[in-house]
Amino acid sequence: MGVRYTGRFAPSPTGLLHAGSLVAALASWLDARAHQGRWLVRIEDVDTPRCVPGADHRILEQLALCGLIPDEASLWQHQRSDAYQVALDALIDKGWAYPCGCSRKEIEAAQNQAVARHQAAVYPGTCRSGLNGKTARAWRLNVQAVQQALNLPALTAWTDRRLGAHTPKVRQNVSDAVGDFVLRRADSLWAYQLAVVVDDAAQGITHVVRGEDLADNTARQIVLQHALGLPTPQYLHTPLVLGANGEKLSKQNGAQALDLSNPLASLTAAAQALGLSAAPKGSIHQALQQWQHDWAKRWP
Repeated sequence: MGVRYTGRFAPSPTGLLHAGSLVAALASWLDARAHQGRWLVRIEDVDTPRCVPGADHRILEQLALCGLIPDEASLWQHQRSDAYQVALDALIDKGWAYPCGCSRKEIEAAQNQAVARHQAAVYPGTCRSGLNGKTARAWRLNVQAVQQALNLPALTAWTDRRLGAHTPKVRQNVSDAVGDFVLRRADSLWAYQLAVVVDDAAQGITHVVRGEDLADNTARQIVLQHALGLPTPQYLHTPLVLGANGEKLSKQNGAQALDLSNPLASLTAAAQALGLSAAPKGSIHQALQQWQHDWAKRWP
């Protein structure tokens, strides 16, 4: 018997759900239901200074109004520090993570020099061979050390269920495009990349359905999954909802919180953004059933 499908929606409580985040929530819910799987909600609140008090519970209420109910109690990342520390310690023990003493100003200066030399503006690995008298601020993954030790290719690629396997968005040379990325920040907060990889494994996530803007993170997460000996889920990155200025609709881009005085209307707009037809007049439950049927045919 195969591993049961488990999907998740993982909002950051830096504000309430907006039209773009409802699209991601609906897509992940539909994919889970179409595969007779479990659907979980994880509150990604590791970046605590940016979190809005009370937004986490309001997001859960917004989802409930739309008929999107998780199958298990939600998980909050701010409660998971011990698990992230265990993962970091494992990487340190293998010599695959190192302390970085560079300030933001020093990193920006090095990146500007790289741009002037027509090179990628990535972290140049300044502290990879030692702190050279600096005080440790952050922890970084030694990407090349992981790839060499595990015989991984320099180019990390995956097959995306929507984007396919042959577009630039599904392959990345992490060393060249990103460099040795942060696992724990200089302010002692856990980095998104480490937290999401550890939590996906802990929750048994088999399928990740999320916005296309997060495709750029996938290669880093796959490298980390290999480094920690964790499974790699299947990925499907959904189309983005754009704002009036043509940029991704987001809280940083002025996206307004959903007006859920008519949840079915909001859900219908989200479904149409996913290429699904408008539901016939009826209940939210009836609409979700129709979209689930349509989704199952489109994304088997």
